[in-house]
Amino acid sequence: MNSLIDQEPTRPLEQIRRDAKHHAAVVGNERMIALVGTVLLVLIGVEIIIAADMRALMPIHIFVGVVLTFPLFMKMGSVGYRFLRYSTGSPAFVQKGPPRLEMRLLAPLLLLASLSLVASGITLALLGPPTAFSVCVLRLHALSVICWLPLVALHVGTYIWRVPRLLLADWQKHSTRWVPGRGWRYGGTLVALLAGTGAAALFFPFAASWTAWEPNIDSHIPGPLLAALFAAVLVGLGGLVLLRPWRWRQ
Repeated sequence: MNSLIDQEPTRPLEQIRRDAKHHAAVVGNERMIALVGTVLLVLIGVEIIIAADMRALMPIHIFVGVVLTFPLFMKMGSVGYRFLRYSTGSPAFVQKGPPRLEMRLLAPLLLLASLSLVASGITLALLGPPTAFSVCVLRLHALSVICWLPLVALHVGTYIWRVPRLLLADWQKHSTRWVPGRGWRYGGTLVALLAGTGAAALFFPFAASWTAWEPNIDSHIPGPLLAALFAAVLVGLGGLVLLRPWRWRQ
């Protein structure tokens, strides 16, 4: 806030304070997205590891899948808040500018794939394996994984360069004086994890039916997940080469 005052000393003090507050909202939103995104990345990594023995770890797969749903929606809400503030002409968010065109084109695809993955996964947990409809939903879930992982790989590769800086900035000396809300960011993330854990505990009994459905659960990494991982590596590396996000200023 001091830098804003030094740069424009002729502006009314009240307006300077208001602009500093709006700027802090932009930075706080960035840090929130980085924090929740980091939590999601860890949970996604756990899900990939679980897939190495899906038959034995199916209950944990369902449990973690339900848990990550809540931080995922929290991240969607944070990104949606930035989009809303930018679209409604908030000066600080307009000055920050929109994401790059490539990422704006990617966002709807990633959103649709995420919603399809979550919806199909939760539906499968509730239906159980003995129905023909659940088999159709299982195919949709597998297709969602194939589409979702490469998009996530490109998204992570694009933004992960700035995540350490954003996370560490919240713990630097005097950082909360000009970007308040650190407690709300970490507290909100913790609440999302606790809510996800509570919901996952309610879903846990439904996993038993899938564990008993052994003929359709391979003990190795499922083929759709292998295909998705392979595509994710290719798309992630290709995106890093073509987009070179570490050179972006935004």
